[in-house]
Amino acid sequence: MKIDFVSDVACPWCAVGLYSLETALKRLDGAVDVKLNFQPFELNPAMPPEGEDTIQHLAKKYGASPAQLAQGRETLRQRGAEVGFTFGERPRVWNTFDAHRLLFWAGLEGRQRELKHLLLKAYHTDAENPGAHDVLMRLAGEAGLDVERARAILASDEFGAEVRERERHFQQLGISAVPAVIIDERHLISGGQPPEVFEQALRQIAAQALADG
Repeated sequence: MKIDFVSDVACPWCAVGLYSLETALKRLDGAVDVKLNFQPFELNPAMPPEGEDTIQHLAKKYGASPAQLAQGRETLRQRGAEVGFTFGERPRVWNTFDAHRLLFWAGLEGRQRELKHLLLKAYHTDAENPGAHDVLMRLAGEAGLDVERARAILASDEFGAEVRERERHFQQLGISAVPAVIIDERHLISGGQPPEVFEQALRQIAAQALADG
């Protein structure tokens, strides 16, 4: 079973969705052989390098009041805790394009999942800038990747065209919000669903595929 997890590092519900999906996969206990690929999506492609204040950004983007934003943060904290992810304070929103370039490279090196986890923690738990090259190089090293190779990628535009192509591909498929979990290029599960939803869907899809031969 092939799973494309379309998401952005800056998306808190993507962290919830990924940890929920992984919880579901653990419950399946190897009953389904899964290849998980992380695909790029940018919530804020025009975000400048210096970023924006999170509260101001969300209020402007969604028209949400401070009380609504506070409630949203509390909901995220609760949902994250249920699946083992810790949300801290996130004072700024940052550009994530370079993070996606490194994730693309990490996929070629077989370390994509490790880097994705580290990026989500750096941004959503530790309030680090996932667009800062020093942060990205450190995380690449922690993910078991070659730091000097990461430095060279970040100093160039390498893998930029590939990331843009992947972004266009999924936008043309109709993906306009994330997380979007696409199974075997046919089945779509949207949003940061609970583990039970992912588990049931994966079992049903696997059973149907078996029945279809």
